[in-house]
Amino acid sequence: MGTINPLIVSIVDTLSYKTLSLKKEAVDKKWLLIDAEGQTLGRLATVVAGLLRGKHKPSFTPHVDGGDYVIVINAEKIELSGTKWDDKKYIRHTGYPGGQRVRTARQVLERKPADIVEKAVKGMLPKNRLGRQIFGNLHVVIGAEHKYQAQQPEKFELKK
Repeated sequence: MGTINPLIVSIVDTLSYKTLSLKKEAVDKKWLLIDAEGQTLGRLATVVAGLLRGKHKPSFTPHVDGGDYVIVINAEKIELSGTKWDDKKYIRHTGYPGGQRVRTARQVLERKPADIVEKAVKGMLPKNRLGRQIFGNLHVVIGAEHKYQAQQPEKFELKK
């Protein structure tokens, strides 16, 4: 075995190998606008969930709300593949015996179109306090007009 060069040891000691952890005060949040017209539900939801978490940023920190605010417009024009409009079920329970209620995706679309996108994105977020906080950064709008013009959202293009 040879001797260790002291010059190399001093260079290695001066390098920083620490992982930087983002603090919530240092987060740079933007407003993004996504048009859901003609988009497949699951593919749209995965992109939106990633933007809400901040996974597209180099400063991603898992325990900090470092994502952007996302506005999804034209939620009623979302698409589902195959026969999912009739086969996909949304199940809830009232809490009483025999209180299970089932609706198809078509019924949910007719009643409240924004719920389809919201439920898909919420299912892709963490199931904890941080996930609930991040979900508050999502704004789903029916139609092309929205009330967030003052925030000057940037248009975010999805792949077709």
